[in-house]
Amino acid sequence: MSSKTRIRTIIVDDEEPARLILREFLSTHPEIELVADCANGFEAVKAITDLHPDLVILDIQMPKLNGFEVLELIDQSPSIIFATAYNQYAVKAFEVHAVDYLLKPFSKERLDEALKHVKAHLKKKMAVPLQQLVTDSRMKTIPLERILVKEGTKVHVIPVTKIDYIEAQDDYVAIKVDGKSHLKQERMTNLEKELDTTKFVRVHRSYILNIERIARLELYAKDSRMAILKDGTKLLISRAGYDKLKDLL
Repeated sequence: MSSKTRIRTIIVDDEEPARLILREFLSTHPEIELVADCANGFEAVKAITDLHPDLVILDIQMPKLNGFEVLELIDQSPSIIFATAYNQYAVKAFEVHAVDYLLKPFSKERLDEALKHVKAHLKKKMAVPLQQLVTDSRMKTIPLERILVKEGTKVHVIPVTKIDYIEAQDDYVAIKVDGKSHLKQERMTNLEKELDTTKFVRVHRSYILNIERIARLELYAKDSRMAILKDGTKLLISRAGYDKLKDLL
């Protein structure tokens, strides 16, 4: 990596004093070009998408969207330095291949060390498959409490308690909430593992159902049944799906 190479950098932290300290520390590094300063996860997703940074210094514990959820919503793979006051996130942070991890309050010397790791990482041009790694990380905090869906420039935060059912659509899932459908690129098998198995059941290869939405079950054919939801929606239930349901209803 050339000494003249600029490292386009974004700071993300919901606390202004923390951002100010980072700005001060980074100001002694002429190779760092600070392109954005974000106060929350939504700002971060937009800034990363629009500005294509080389490095993101990312707080983990933030309201609305936490650091891992920010990574879930971006399509790029910048180098990541996590900065947080919560050391229980340390192992999880490295599981998503953060270049380094800063435990607040950290010194300028500790940040300098992390930046050395960033330069080495960028020099090697190492690709980080963030989406798969975020999925692996998400598995550590199951069951899921909410699902994030990015639609254009909008981000929908969907509490799982509001979900009626989820339908498989090729490499996507359609999340059905109050008569609306939100399309997310996600494997059905991943969501099946991550949702609360006492409330969500894979009743068919195409459907995961919130059992609280069931109004009644009807016989459909010899080896299958139909779930009639409270809003009148009808979903086919396979024999294996019915066996799962019987244990919960």
